[in-house]
Amino acid sequence: MPSRVIIEADGGSRGNPGPAAYGALVRDADTGRVLAERAERIGVATNNVAEYRGLIAGLELVHEHAPGAQVEVRMDSKLVIEQMAGRWKIKHQDMKPLAMQAQRLAPSGVRWTWVPRERNAAADALLNAALDEGRAAAIARTLREPDDPEEPAEPSQPHQPASDDVRLRNPLLGWRDAAVQPPTTLILLRHGVTASTKSRLFCGSGGSDPGLDDDGRAQAERAAAWIARRGGVDAIVSSPLRRARETADVVAGVLRLEVGLVEDLAEAAFGAWDGLDFAEVDRRWPEELAAWLEDPTAPPPGGESYAEVATRASSALDQLLAAYTGRTVLAVSHVTPISMLVRLALDAPVRVVHRLQVAPGSLTTLAWWADGAPALHQFSVEPE
Repeated sequence: MPSRVIIEADGGSRGNPGPAAYGALVRDADTGRVLAERAERIGVATNNVAEYRGLIAGLELVHEHAPGAQVEVRMDSKLVIEQMAGRWKIKHQDMKPLAMQAQRLAPSGVRWTWVPRERNAAADALLNAALDEGRAAAIARTLREPDDPEEPAEPSQPHQPASDDVRLRNPLLGWRDAAVQPPTTLILLRHGVTASTKSRLFCGSGGSDPGLDDDGRAQAERAAAWIARRGGVDAIVSSPLRRARETADVVAGVLRLEVGLVEDLAEAAFGAWDGLDFAEVDRRWPEELAAWLEDPTAPPPGGESYAEVATRASSALDQLLAAYTGRTVLAVSHVTPISMLVRLALDAPVRVVHRLQVAPGSLTTLAWWADGAPALHQFSVEPE
């Protein structure tokens, strides 16, 4: 009987809410050998519910196969890990009974560890296998004769973020479905320049919140003209920060649309670094800056980690895809959230955001097809 085990768990929903499943396994911490695994479709649920169900399954496996062992739980859900560790409050009513069930199952001394998604691949593969079994059954049903009365076809889902779906490896399948349902198109506009932008200062949520200068307003006007030439958009949403709202208002005035605010599109919080340039931060916080650049879970002092921004960006994406399925929406945001949305479309690790240069006033276009396949149409284009 192993003395130390690791639970690797994950959950996912294709639609959020939509068809959902979880995957969990228990691994001997000393040898790496998988002791037990479990995966199951759970009907229609949200990503968070599925993630909690994966955790519960993993804890149940420990009771069955390694009772008395020391336990470390590894998940790529920052929400579940932080809530179970007691650092974040559980506010959503759907989460409370699941969290209580997990707490009852968890032995004393559990170590709660957040890991990047690429380090949770085994659990992710289990849940995708469970989901794909259901998808294969749905495809088989659609191949029957139209008058076959046995089972109704499963409806298509607009968003599928899980990395191992075969459709993500072949976006031609998404193009095939365009005749049935057009993709949901997100035009991401970075706000125009401010005095802080020109001085290359850290400027995030909770900081000075500057507005556009004359050059920034001109950039917003050029973006508005570009969007009008392409035929406009169905809706406009914006980060709540002033420079983004002012940019969105310029476009909205041209297109005669209202602007909705999406809190999760706000820039990262840089804490003590806000208002300082890179050189000053490097001088005063060299170790913290190095950690922030290397580790997605390392936040600036008093600020927000890249992992936390990644979670917010994913939440914003889910909101937009659910609210504007098959339509085109302009989302006005900032460097970090836009980079996070691009890396989600490319299924890339969080650290790739350091390599994405998003110019002020530039436009990036992403599309999500009805079968869940994403596509990057353009990146950081500065309209003339």
